[in-house]
Amino acid sequence: MNEPWWIDAIKAFVIINLLLLTFAYMTLVERKLIGRMQLRYGPNRAGPIGLLQPIADLVKLIRKEAFYPATAIGTLYIAAPALSAATALAAFAVIPFGEGWHIGDYYISGQIANVSIGLILLFALGSVGIYGFIVGGWASDSKYSLLGSMRTCAQLVSYEVSLALSVLGVVIMAGSLSLVDIVREQEANWWFVGPQFVGLLVFFIAGVAETNRAPFDLPEADTELVQGYLTEYSGMRFGLFSMAEYINMIVLSALCVTLFFGGWVGPIDAIGPLWFLLKLLIVIFIFIWLRTTVPRLRYDKLMAFGWKVLLPVATLNALVTAAIVVAV
Repeated sequence: MNEPWWIDAIKAFVIINLLLLTFAYMTLVERKLIGRMQLRYGPNRAGPIGLLQPIADLVKLIRKEAFYPATAIGTLYIAAPALSAATALAAFAVIPFGEGWHIGDYYISGQIANVSIGLILLFALGSVGIYGFIVGGWASDSKYSLLGSMRTCAQLVSYEVSLALSVLGVVIMAGSLSLVDIVREQEANWWFVGPQFVGLLVFFIAGVAETNRAPFDLPEADTELVQGYLTEYSGMRFGLFSMAEYINMIVLSALCVTLFFGGWVGPIDAIGPLWFLLKLLIVIFIFIWLRTTVPRLRYDKLMAFGWKVLLPVATLNALVTAAIVVAV
């Protein structure tokens, strides 16, 4: 059922702003959780119990001096963080958060765009976003940024193979590339977390690597002196790159919920978006928990782990699923 264009525009405006608000306050929640897990307070000075800390961070980034190398390639240097942020925000457009509602004479669907190949579109947007990291490092005209962007490219491209293969079992079982159809198939039968548990593990590990989260944060090495492709960025340009990575984590968590945990499906159908949000927060919590407890891997061990373990396991999982479906 088609919607008027203005309903889609309103949904896009609301979802983007909610996503930005979620990103801002998840940074506070993450720092608070890590503080508690490590027996310290975390941010508690800006506003009541630190609630204004994200606003303080935004003001600091906007007011910070935006320096750049004299030999940087201006247009590409400026466009790279904007490209990464835009693709991260656009990827959430195909994530379904509810079944849909009838309000008066209008039907409002539970996603911004119901695309028949939504899963491919989402992976395609993620691949385009990688260009922002690569171009940003190259356009900085710094050897540290260039080497950092090459490391980032190597990690993101390698783990994207495992990430794509890990969801083939879900696609075969659902018989569709539409995320809405995948959720409805789980609603009619069972959540795919059971039959596709191996795929879920591969998807989650590859997703952690795709978002440069610990213990796979070596492309940035945020506890080291040099920050990879971000070395020559400051101010809000630095903030856009950081925002893109964090929103990518939220998008991948939402995709994990959609593919393996039934999306909006829950005991009470009328509050589907709340079930979706609850599952999303649980997956994000696991991301934060990993960052707090798991030590960083050495880069050569990290790459060997990805290619030698995740790729064969993801391939085997997809082949076994295909064989079972054909036999049935």
